[in-house]
Amino acid sequence: MAKKILVTLYRDEVAPRFDLASEVLLVTVDAEGGEVRRQELVLAHASADDLCDLILDREVAVVITGGMEDEHYHYLRWKRLDVLDGVAGLAEDALARHLRGELESGDILFPRGRHE
Repeated sequence: MAKKILVTLYRDEVAPRFDLASEVLLVTVDAEGGEVRRQELVLAHASADDLCDLILDREVAVVITGGMEDEHYHYLRWKRLDVLDGVAGLAEDALARHLRGELESGDILFPRGRHE
């Protein structure tokens, strides 16, 4: 069965705040985790309520985002979605880790060490 994953975006990174995201990546994967479809959507304006509506309208199963208000987190969980919040890093890295079953809420995916 296909599953939809939504990643909030800020450029090529996971958006640091759910309520300020103006772009999202919507990826549909098959039962084996293979990508079936990919869409980048630009939202009319940043709104956590509108984003929740989009998530439910598109029948998303998993949301990957940065920080989010408890109200929206609990609402999406109440609707039986998996919500991975507090994630920081490149959106593609977060998606790949999720598909491997390695992404958890609060993960920081930026490399650590010397910056050049």
